[in-house]
Amino acid sequence: MTGAGRTADQQKAQIDASLNGRRILIGVCGGIAAYKTASVVSRLVQGGADVTVLMTSAATRFVGPLTFQALSGRTVYTDPWTHVESHDPQHIALAREASLMLIAPCSMNMLACLAMGQPNDAVSLVCSALDLRRQRVIVAPSMNEVMLQQPATQRNLTTLREDGVMVVEPEVGWQACRAVGPGRMPEPERLVKLIAEQLVEVDAAG
Repeated sequence: MTGAGRTADQQKAQIDASLNGRRILIGVCGGIAAYKTASVVSRLVQGGADVTVLMTSAATRFVGPLTFQALSGRTVYTDPWTHVESHDPQHIALAREASLMLIAPCSMNMLACLAMGQPNDAVSLVCSALDLRRQRVIVAPSMNEVMLQQPATQRNLTTLREDGVMVVEPEVGWQACRAVGPGRMPEPERLVKLIAEQLVEVDAAG
């Protein structure tokens, strides 16, 4: 095996060690990049993580809940009321058990809901119940470059950063709207690596 091959295997082993046995929430918003999130979920599960997926109603128009159910092996939550699995309110129970939540793609509307503290769907409701002092929230904005650069969007991103949410900077490239610019959701490999790094930091912080 070449040196590069060994390095890749070592990196995968380190990521898997960080993921194994961890409870991770994945929020999916409406956007063409939702297909990438399926790869994120698959990789996390292969690394030994216990993954629960939550979707906005708009997200289900791009990728069906059954896809994420098959990949995660768990129920997919598409509204705040359908599933009640404990004596606690559903969103509290899900949030309490998680080490980290990733919202990807994170839409302009979701950024506004989170920044303004107005949860109105399964994704934002569960996110609102996370304790940022001990749990990590990562958002990966994905939208048209004009939408991304709107003053309202930038204000909401600033607010979330100040609140302790990690914002993954969108990548520059070809977009579904036939434009080239910032706004692309990062590739799954980058997001999985970031999740693993954040879990290590959570452990180090005690």
